[in-house]
Amino acid sequence: MLLPPTHMALHSPRLLSLTRRAFSSSPSSFQGGVSMVQGASRGIGLEFVKQILEYDDKEHVIATCRNPSASTGLIHLKDKFADRLKILSLDLTVETSIEASALSIKETYGRLNLLINASGILSIPEVMHPETTLNKVEKSSLMLAYEVNAVGPILVIKHMWPLLKVGGGHGTGRSAAVVASLSARVASIGDNRLGGWHSYRSSKASLNQLSKTASLEFARRKDPVVCILLHPGTVDTDLSKPFQRNVPPDKLFTKEFSVQKLLSIINNVKIHDNGKFFAWDGQEIPW
Repeated sequence: MLLPPTHMALHSPRLLSLTRRAFSSSPSSFQGGVSMVQGASRGIGLEFVKQILEYDDKEHVIATCRNPSASTGLIHLKDKFADRLKILSLDLTVETSIEASALSIKETYGRLNLLINASGILSIPEVMHPETTLNKVEKSSLMLAYEVNAVGPILVIKHMWPLLKVGGGHGTGRSAAVVASLSARVASIGDNRLGGWHSYRSSKASLNQLSKTASLEFARRKDPVVCILLHPGTVDTDLSKPFQRNVPPDKLFTKEFSVQKLLSIINNVKIHDNGKFFAWDGQEIPW
């Protein structure tokens, strides 16, 4: 369950000054790429961390989540990839924790080449449920969905942007750094034919708009950063489990399959893909 935000005393002018100065240095000497997976405690996010580490023995990964000590999956990966995995606490609802993570990454690596926003909420027992009808829409559910599914991820992009500009494609074989945020086909306004799911649909649609807007700024400034959105399909995770009853077996993907497909898209992305919305099979999804 998502808990109320804990406030951190990190707003001091000294910290902000140190942060600005820290972002001015050159890329680190690490041979491989440096990837960050936000929302890495379980599910798709954890699988991204695992596959990135296994795919390239020079790749370094920063895995972030609200409570790392509670993620047995991350702890297991840390035991296996101690030298290439850094785990940080990051609470999407507390911007100072995002700032602190950016500073820690800067101090250790000096750059980022890939940022994956993998977090998302659809339902929380006794707190929020997908709305099958307009009568069930509640302000509290809407606000929580927006905070976690849209506001948090764009703030992560904002604070990691300086590191991505420094990193570009260095050490990856790609021509640019990549920001890949997990959206959903149900966020497509053009593809919405069933209605319902108001909080999830609208918050992910907001993530789409925020990411698209960021991508235009990256292009206008000629930053070596490509920003894309990804639909992973219906994946067998805790998020989808309460709603799998009517999903055909061939449309319910394993985490391993979905992440493999998404990483293929990420690893083959080009500058002209900036601002696009892709499904797991590489097909573009209408806005």
